[in-house]
Amino acid sequence: MAMKFRAHETFFIRKGWLSKGMERIVEKPDLFIDRDENPMDILGIGANMVKALRYWLQAVGLTSEPPRGRRIQSLTRLGQQIYRNDRYIEELGTLYLLQYQLAKQECEASAWYFFFNEFNMSEFTKEEFVQDLQNYIQMSEEEGMPAIRSLNDDFSCIINTYLPRYKTNPGKVSPENNIDCPFGELGLIDIANKKKKTYKKSIPSARSFNPWAVLAVIVDQADGRDEIGLNELLTTPCNIGKVFNLDAITMLDILHEIERIGKIKIIRTAGLDVIHINEQLTFDDCVRRYYETINEGL
Repeated sequence: MAMKFRAHETFFIRKGWLSKGMERIVEKPDLFIDRDENPMDILGIGANMVKALRYWLQAVGLTSEPPRGRRIQSLTRLGQQIYRNDRYIEELGTLYLLQYQLAKQECEASAWYFFFNEFNMSEFTKEEFVQDLQNYIQMSEEEGMPAIRSLNDDFSCIINTYLPRYKTNPGKVSPENNIDCPFGELGLIDIANKKKKTYKKSIPSARSFNPWAVLAVIVDQADGRDEIGLNELLTTPCNIGKVFNLDAITMLDILHEIERIGKIKIIRTAGLDVIHINEQLTFDDCVRRYYETINEGL
């Protein structure tokens, strides 16, 4: 399993990038490989940013490219639903769905996968993260250690993805400054101690989650099973506890909301701590229902 580091050219996702990328790809699937027209002109961004955008569209699950042949991009099924229903990525639920896609990319976005699924420090410095990441790479029997600079750049990019500018540089930020990453709205990382340069994973509020967006992740990870242990939901890589930084209490609050709409039953009797999924649903079904409920204003 090949891991990828620093594929973002040090550019985190800027506001407006993903929607612009989707729009241009719908118009022109060969946007990134066309020899006649320059993608820099079409997108209005520099060469390295173009590379970064091409990477990010795939890393967050909006587009895919065939592994062989002409590397044209097309919207994934999730990309199509988002393009139809929330093209400008204004809904928190859309961001949570993209966060799930990104955090489970063990190969494409290895530092992100590691940060959410394997890295267990709740407060940390850059040095601690990079050291743990190096250990993880060694243990996974990867050939060759990436340059430490790449891992440092990945750390900075993770921080810039989830930590809004007004927290890092409160004096220097004007509202017109459009440089923040939309993922900052999820509140997954905060500053623990500014002087010591320590950061912490933070737990989003249960109210910020739409039950359908969370159920999408649960059924995707359940892989056809209709009974899943609460502990698995909380602690297994790529499940809701890990990719959304949940603790047990917040997770239960969210599960109660999903139970309230009749889609799961929480069973905590006879020594069992499981949820039972009441209806056979796929990830795509849940995403579709998520946008239906939003459009109905429920």
